[in-house]
Amino acid sequence: MSYDPAPELGVGYFAGRHVLAEFDGVDPLVLDDLSFLRQALEDSLSKAGATICDVVSKQFEPHGVTVLALLSESHASIHTYPEIGSMFLDIFTCGETADPELAVALLRDRLGALEARINTIHRGNPIPAEPAR
Repeated sequence: MSYDPAPELGVGYFAGRHVLAEFDGVDPLVLDDLSFLRQALEDSLSKAGATICDVVSKQFEPHGVTVLALLSESHASIHTYPEIGSMFLDIFTCGETADPELAVALLRDRLGALEARINTIHRGNPIPAEPAR
């Protein structure tokens, strides 16, 4: 078995971006609306170039929602705390085909978050720059 150190651009590289976000100041009714959150996550991921394989979700009692998306590029998750108007968001994508930072920004705007703390962690090996032509 051999290792090709230069696969085609895309998911083939052992590299990715893991975006961790916390949103505050979100309408508690929005944070407890499972169908809205599920659709908002799917829309944001699709617009950011991610390929959604499956989505599972759970409504908690007395309140709160978790939505998990399995992506060809990796995964995304939402965990809400309507009682304080806050939520956690986690999107990890391998390769270059999807933009997790764009997905986070789209979701932040759609939910109308008043505050957002967003951190990106670069994981794996650096993707080499394209050679000059």
